[in-house]
Amino acid sequence: MTDTLDIALAQINPTVGDVVGNAGRLRTARARAAEQGADLVITSELVVSGYPPEDLVLRPIFQETVKREVDALARETGDGGPAMLIGAPWLQDGKLCNAALLLDGGGIVAVRVKHDLPNYGVFDEKRVFSAGPLPGPVNFRDVRIGVMICEDMWTDEVAECLQESGTGILAVLNGSPFEADKWDTRLALAVARATECRLPLIYVNQVGGQDELVFDGASFVVGADGALLAAAPAWREDILTTRWTRGGAGWICEQAGRAPPPEGRDGVYRAMMLGLRDYVDKNGFPGVIIGLSGGIDSALTAAIAVDALGADRVHCVMMPSPYTSRASLDDAAAAADLLGARLDTIAIEPAMAAFDAMLAGSFAGTEADTTEENIQARARGLTLMALSNKTGAMVLSTGNKSEMSVGYATLYGDMCGGYSVLKDVYKTDVFALSRWRNAGRPDGALGPSGPVMPENIIVKPPSAELKPDQTDQDSLPPYDDLDAILRCLNERDMSVDRTVEEGFDRALVLRVWRMLLGAEYKRRQAPPGVKITGRSFGRDRRYPMVNAFRGTP
Repeated sequence: MTDTLDIALAQINPTVGDVVGNAGRLRTARARAAEQGADLVITSELVVSGYPPEDLVLRPIFQETVKREVDALARETGDGGPAMLIGAPWLQDGKLCNAALLLDGGGIVAVRVKHDLPNYGVFDEKRVFSAGPLPGPVNFRDVRIGVMICEDMWTDEVAECLQESGTGILAVLNGSPFEADKWDTRLALAVARATECRLPLIYVNQVGGQDELVFDGASFVVGADGALLAAAPAWREDILTTRWTRGGAGWICEQAGRAPPPEGRDGVYRAMMLGLRDYVDKNGFPGVIIGLSGGIDSALTAAIAVDALGADRVHCVMMPSPYTSRASLDDAAAAADLLGARLDTIAIEPAMAAFDAMLAGSFAGTEADTTEENIQARARGLTLMALSNKTGAMVLSTGNKSEMSVGYATLYGDMCGGYSVLKDVYKTDVFALSRWRNAGRPDGALGPSGPVMPENIIVKPPSAELKPDQTDQDSLPPYDDLDAILRCLNERDMSVDRTVEEGFDRALVLRVWRMLLGAEYKRRQAPPGVKITGRSFGRDRRYPMVNAFRGTP
């Protein structure tokens, strides 16, 4: 009977669709785990295909490619090295399933299928996968391991079934995206399952960015008493090998390293860094282009880009109009200088004059209004997209969640871009993150260790500078009030009446509510961006664009 076991938690950054490359990462992880003396390597959910594969997983040729690579990996375990417990899409009894496969001794020795398929928020697994039955444990060298796949851990049914079937160790393969404060939720659920079943639990999570989702890793082990015994670092690939011993009370994991969890502003900032880096690198862009206005949103976007990619891959462009202040010009130049990023200046006044002349006949007899303001924004968007086409670099849009919530953005103007790092960050958090980044540099950042923007960018009133003496508060409520109301309506899904009970003026809440609903058509055309909150714009929130509901129920 096996009384000791070394189990490696392989925290890997796969790329959706790169089945061959992902298999290569698994080989590398297995080799590193072998050097550490591991008997078993446990990976994350659907690591072979990348997660989430969405409808790509339905293509027969994709399924065949996955099977070919899994079979090859299985054969390689005949070399006497560590076994592998990996996640992959798998045909089981003619049905496509989200599966965990145990590879050992040169073959696939066990298959377990995800029982609880999530179908909420960003998840729609019932669209592509068939659910499996309640599982029993797999037998690995006289050790009964109860395998769960992500959502299977979020309720007690699967864990209870495994415990009743004689499981000695619970192992959970996860593709759990980052959200602010989610690590605490994961840990609490793992502790609940472990203490309910009186069994230790291994939690292995994916790391890396995939479209709008960012996976923070932060894999861990908890004991049967719920104590945190080991924790892998967040935000990077890692192999954490743990030593296990069988005693009279069951399997016990020796305490190992415990890296800090992905929390607070550091967690949010690093999520944006990793999401941007992987979106750019996995899509093969040489770098990014940013319209640097001298305002706080573009300054923070530029800082994140430099921290994620390095200054040599960030091209900033100042595009002044006659309404651009000297302070904005100076602030943009100072920010670029602090970051060490290239800054070019391309004035848009010639484009404004050309459009004025071109549209003079059609606009005759009308007064100047937001139309002319939007032409400025679109001239800037056109300029940035031209540079993108010429260089291959991707344009980063710089809008924040407050603006996107209420439609304070110009389609085909400042909304131009391939990605938006601030898409799920409210304006008040933009200020807080800017101050936080000016005070220190997060681990892994490629930017400077000192301030990344001048203090004036943070303290001056925000302005689009599309007309004389303009500020955001000419069109919007104060951001403290706006963001607090939006958090009620967005993240907490509260009614107008309930939001008013939080202490806000009814007329103001109704105004924000109507702006929120009326801007849906804009958000549908916005670029993807990093998911930070529990209710981001995109797959988290699917509202109709044609929507006559504007008031209280």
